[in-house]
Amino acid sequence: MIPEVKAKLLEGKKGLIVGIANDQSIAWGCAKAFHDAGAELALTYLNEKARPFVEPLAREVDAPILMPLDLRVAGMLESLFREIASKWGRLDFALHSVAFAPREDLHGRVVDCSREGFLVAMDISCHSFMRMAKLAEPLMTAGGALFAMTFFGSAMVVENYNMMGPVKAALEASVRYMAAELGPKGIRVHAISPGPLKTRAASGLAAFDELLAKAAEKAPARQLVGIEDVGSVTAFLASDGARMINGNTVYVDGGYHIMD
Repeated sequence: MIPEVKAKLLEGKKGLIVGIANDQSIAWGCAKAFHDAGAELALTYLNEKARPFVEPLAREVDAPILMPLDLRVAGMLESLFREIASKWGRLDFALHSVAFAPREDLHGRVVDCSREGFLVAMDISCHSFMRMAKLAEPLMTAGGALFAMTFFGSAMVVENYNMMGPVKAALEASVRYMAAELGPKGIRVHAISPGPLKTRAASGLAAFDELLAKAAEKAPARQLVGIEDVGSVTAFLASDGARMINGNTVYVDGGYHIMD
């Protein structure tokens, strides 16, 4: 049984969630936890094809802002933040749960990755988080928290994770530098590292079912993490009670990352 997020932990706070694809998304687990803790949320969906999956979820958490966001399209992220500034005038936390690599590059060796594929993966999976932080900074006048999603394939070689390992390593390094730069303004930055999860994004990895089985067997918790587990931890880190925690890669994986 997952402990419920303390009621009112985020009462009065306003947050942005980027990356919900459906009700199995890690971002959705976080959105539910934020909402249950009292936060008001802005959500995004990738395109019109994705909208029918996200719109009902936005209604479930009473999100007053729901906008399309394709990070590959110039100006869309800026339009989203203009809407947030117009409607709320501030932002207390934001979560980036987006990663992408062309399939042919993701399924090949790192040394065979194309220059174009690597640049696309870095842009969507890493640099867009920096862009989001830059736009959020002027709205976080009372401090805040920024979150990106990573995976322990950034630090260890995970079979079939391939080029996303270097990309996530870059993301985690960026988190540390951003935490140092924004910390004096009371803005914390974290990378959240869940264990293997059955999500649509993960389905793009080869032999992912084998990784799930291995994680369930080897993790000290002897079970897979759920999106609710990730949400509970992230909601706490967004709260004022976590104001002195900054710049971390936070593992929510039942201890799997400590095993060989």
